[in-house]
Formats: sequence, structure tokens, C-alpha cells
Amino acid sequence: MKKDIHPSNYREVVFKDMSNEETFITRSTVAAKETIEIDGVTYPLVKLEITSSSHPFFTGKQKLVDTAGRVDKFRSRYGDRKKK
Repeated sequence: MKKDIHPSNYREVVFKDMSNEETFITRSTVAAKETIEIDGVTYPLVKLEITSSSHPFFTGKQKLVDTAGRVDKFRSRYGDRKKK
């Protein structure tokens, strides 16, 4: 590994998902203005609006909104094109 090419502020940081209050600790160089204490250790805190623990795609709670049967109407009009 080459010397003096890596950031000097690479440290453990807490990322907090604000939608479900889940926190996880990882190493990062991100600038943080707040701190949080976990198990007696103070870490820089980065607040996030959405993470993989709350995103509908990753949680399996993604919904297909089908108003007025648009999906069925599309399938009846165009059918399954893979059968050809």
C-alpha cells in the first residue's frame, strides 16, 4: 500500500436512519457536525433519510399501484410477447 495517499480522518462513524431510528457503525471520512454516544464511546453522527433498512425495494414492501386495472388492460391489449 502506498504511503500518504489515504485520508487522515478515516475513522469509525455512526450512520442513523431517521425514518426507523436504526444505527450502524462503519468507517468513513465523511464530515459530521454531531456526535452520539454508543456503549460509552462517542462517535461522529451522520443522519440519513433512507437506508437499505427502510427503503421499500430492499425491505420487500414495494407496492405496485394499479389504479383502474391499467396492468390488466396492458396485458390484455399486448399480451405476452415472449411466447413468440
